[in-house]
Amino acid sequence: MANFRSKTFLSDWLRENMPTRQQMEGNRFIKPFAHRVLRSELWRFTRRSVPRGVALGMLVGVIVPFAQILFAALLSTTVKANVPVAALTTFVTNPFTTPAIWVAAYWIGSWMLRVDAATIVAPVNTAIEETELQQFLEWLTGATMVTAFGLVIIAIVSAAISYLLAVFLWRWWIARKWARRKARRLEEAVPTE
Repeated sequence: MANFRSKTFLSDWLRENMPTRQQMEGNRFIKPFAHRVLRSELWRFTRRSVPRGVALGMLVGVIVPFAQILFAALLSTTVKANVPVAALTTFVTNPFTTPAIWVAAYWIGSWMLRVDAATIVAPVNTAIEETELQQFLEWLTGATMVTAFGLVIIAIVSAAISYLLAVFLWRWWIARKWARRKARRLEEAVPTE
């Protein structure tokens, strides 16, 4: 990319780290699915695709410990999420944040399962014992059942919050852009003496 510097560190970091179509096309794991992942509508930054990409990236980033960008790109095709945003958002889990997320997941999972066990019906414990959900969650996350359950809860909550936050920020950004445009038009319309 060009050596363009913007006003903020965040926008520079995003520009440097967001995957490009050429990088995704060259990825050997995505090549078999390239015809789906590289569709142009999945690479447009729209008010619907960007929040979906953020939420999907959070969900995949927290739950899946391996090949996160691959899973985010493939799942983007099903929910029409922005592929680069989903791939970039998976970096929410990194060597610095993962230990804290796993400790929180263990704490939340043990607390939720303890609360569930205290109820008469215990729906979560019953569902886990009667199905293969436990084995699937342990395989998917690579964690014990308590931590895996906590990771699922954290992933769902963080995806929902990040989706709402992305929608709000997108609307705020567009409103600010329109206000600046309107102010510029008013300045141009006022005759100077």
